[in-house]
Amino acid sequence: MKELSAREAWRAALGELQLQLPKATFETWLKQTEGIDYDERNFVVEVPTAFAIAMLERRMYQAIQKTVEKVTGQPLDIQFQVKAVGLGAAPPVESAGNASGANTAPTGEGAGDDVQVSEALLRELPAAAPAPAPTAALTQSFNRKYSFATFVAGPSNQLAFSAAQAVADAPGQRYNPLFLYSGVGLGKTHLLHAIGQACADKGRSVRFVSAEQFTNDFISAIRNGTTEEFRDRYRSVEVLLIDDVQFISGKDQTQEVFFHTFNDLHNAGHQIVLTSDRPPRAVALLADRLRSRFEWGLIADIQPPDLETRMAILSAKAEELGMPVGESVIELIAKRVQKNVRELEGSLNRVVAFAQLMNTPITLESTSRMLDDLTSDTARHSIDPERIIEEVSQQFKVSVGELLGKGRRKNLAQARQVAMYLLTSELEMSPTDVGRLLGDRDHSTVIHGAGKINGEINEDAQLRQNVLSIKEAIFT
Repeated sequence: MKELSAREAWRAALGELQLQLPKATFETWLKQTEGIDYDERNFVVEVPTAFAIAMLERRMYQAIQKTVEKVTGQPLDIQFQVKAVGLGAAPPVESAGNASGANTAPTGEGAGDDVQVSEALLRELPAAAPAPAPTAALTQSFNRKYSFATFVAGPSNQLAFSAAQAVADAPGQRYNPLFLYSGVGLGKTHLLHAIGQACADKGRSVRFVSAEQFTNDFISAIRNGTTEEFRDRYRSVEVLLIDDVQFISGKDQTQEVFFHTFNDLHNAGHQIVLTSDRPPRAVALLADRLRSRFEWGLIADIQPPDLETRMAILSAKAEELGMPVGESVIELIAKRVQKNVRELEGSLNRVVAFAQLMNTPITLESTSRMLDDLTSDTARHSIDPERIIEEVSQQFKVSVGELLGKGRRKNLAQARQVAMYLLTSELEMSPTDVGRLLGDRDHSTVIHGAGKINGEINEDAQLRQNVLSIKEAIFT
């Protein structure tokens, strides 16, 4: 029997999955995907967006893996990557037979994180081309809701806001690089969009990607032999915006190519803006020379907003929604929801939606009741991931150090997989974040471990009891 190509095998798998899944689910998350490569251990699938990767890994991985195994006759790990688009993007690989040697998809622990490329290869790339005139291909679309006009500034974010405006007014002349850091939902990405669209409106060429997308583009360039296009794509723009730069920690070759990209742009006087969930000195496994460069310009943090700023944010949001919301209700929400702006706006959206659907006024009583329900729904998401790791280590009688280490004895391996299962299922953390937390393991290892526990928990009474005991300790 002739061996199927990656594309043929994936199309066969899609046919099976279309029968298994609801039509809306299949159309939304799987229809636009494509199999591009596979070997004896991994099957690589291209998807349109990073958000789609998170959804497929979290909700459909087991069904996809079993279906691919049925089609290919091999137990394979599924590797999702964002499809390379835009300037310099290469066409998908037609079959497994087209990928060999240096172009073979990485396998094993650490697979998908990086590509082993020598420094000599990086030096052999041609010199960066001079910046071209701004074109539609280099200037991306930005979310117009995320502008400077809609950003509510206060004491907690004033430095970051003012610095972002200064950068947008004169890219490359002040605060280069600009490094913004904060916890989730506090406005880092909002400011990146604001800078990007302000620069694009002035005719500047702009590229805005996440660090994960940068890594995926690099991997694709090496696999497809399009390193020159990759270089030009990132080093010829006037403004480069990188979101969640902490993602490159521990990825030596990605850091190597980003180092050269940074140098070329900075030497040319082009602007670099980076965001992270922590300051440069706190990003683990980051090369010293990159850390030093991140600290060349201005580092600005964004703290959770104070009460007055939270009320101002809610008032602006209510005005945008076109719904009259009393000051007392605004104040109640602002006092009850303090963690981040995203949750703050989400709470107001829920209150407004309820009032519109039920055709009732927004009152203090109804708002308080809905906030109580929301607090109950999200209580488990306030659990610290380290708490789960500690409870798992106590239940299985292993140390936290052993859990994060490289030991492989049976009891330790199962404890580690239980931690992966709980972190992904209970806290809905991404496999990449879980892997980073558990000793910098690859996301495919996390997916496999969590899936293994998910498959065994209904058949193994002792395992089920262990997991229940850990949940009781955490959530009660």
